[in-house]
Amino acid sequence: MDHHRSRRPFSGSHHRQSVYTRDRNDRKGRCDNSLLRPRNHHQWQSGSTPEQNPLTSQTLSTRKELYERDFPLYKQPVEVGCFSLDAQRRFFNDGRQMRYYVEPDKNPNFDLRDGYEDRYVKRDESVKEKLDHILRWILANRLKLKSKASSHALDFDFVTWRGHLTKLLTTPYETRDGWLLAVTKFKDTLYISEVETEAARRDRENRPEWNHKMMYWGYKFEQYMCADNAHGLPDSSGVVNTNEAFCTVVQTRLTDHKLLFSGEVDCRDKDPSVPPPACYVELKTSAEICTPKQRSNFHRFKLLKWWAQSFLPGVPRVVAGFRDRDGTVVSVDTFPIAKVSQLIKNEPNCWKPTVCMNFTCDFLSFLKRIATEDNPSVVYLVSWEPLKDVTYSVHRDSCFSFLPLWYVEAMGSCQDSHHQP
Repeated sequence: MDHHRSRRPFSGSHHRQSVYTRDRNDRKGRCDNSLLRPRNHHQWQSGSTPEQNPLTSQTLSTRKELYERDFPLYKQPVEVGCFSLDAQRRFFNDGRQMRYYVEPDKNPNFDLRDGYEDRYVKRDESVKEKLDHILRWILANRLKLKSKASSHALDFDFVTWRGHLTKLLTTPYETRDGWLLAVTKFKDTLYISEVETEAARRDRENRPEWNHKMMYWGYKFEQYMCADNAHGLPDSSGVVNTNEAFCTVVQTRLTDHKLLFSGEVDCRDKDPSVPPPACYVELKTSAEICTPKQRSNFHRFKLLKWWAQSFLPGVPRVVAGFRDRDGTVVSVDTFPIAKVSQLIKNEPNCWKPTVCMNFTCDFLSFLKRIATEDNPSVVYLVSWEPLKDVTYSVHRDSCFSFLPLWYVEAMGSCQDSHHQP
């Protein structure tokens, strides 16, 4: 579905890589927009040329042609842990919310509208959780994360949500929605948290009813496809509660960038011999494809986001339910992430996985270069709008700060405590 989730990655040129939304982001309060335009904002310079080196300027270009290089090294993601969020959004350092994939009939006839009016508990999207759940997991698992080779608190260059990285992968091809990312350097690790843009806030607060219904349809599809245990069957009569989540935590490396990130996972294969993340399945819904134009748009736009979201954490396949206009799933199809590149290769001017990954790699290098002050109260606010360069501004003791005091104090102490807020 369109909120958040072969054994080998899509294949391109000679590279080692691996297959691999609904993510929680920023802050309860909103900042005054004037804060987004401080005097120390690094603007795009009119003297810059198209040939500017994207790795040395104070801005970063998102022009696709700059990133058409060999596919960068992306190590096979390794799951280092997981956590669950219950019906009240409480954190648990375990897999209690894991669900199991159940193969549907060929023509399932699922009614996605069922329960929308009376069995739907919707998460409050105005509550911005930032990185808090990931940070709770880090504190509960500090001992196994501690670097043996260095004095760093964490042996990672970046900590973030998978959804934030997905936005970066798709940026060179995004034409509608910009983004704001808050970046803080703390004990040699860069933490990346999303800030809701004013445009995104307006869209969320004025979302039309049909949009609410289609979001529900995605969750409802999961209910038809998942069982609570490996030997059970789906139960579509229950409540759809979008507070609940199971999240994987993976580590990997993109060239010289060591990454720790978490992302929501819809379900896993019932076969206990398949280890995570190779056992995971991402579930999606999409309108049924009836014309060549619809198929082309599906390849160009939807498959890009599905690929990016699943490739990052090593989820090997997306199972999609195709629905009619009335919200009935009329067919189900499986898309192995390793074969997506074959599906899109005949589309003219289509997206390229190598561009997505090279831009993300250069963006992370850009962050390392600009975010130099190691201080949890300093935020580098990185901003991008379609057809423009990435720019940034620096904020001290502002409402953009997102590392909570309980985390900073726990990581600052010398004791290996399992402190919880």
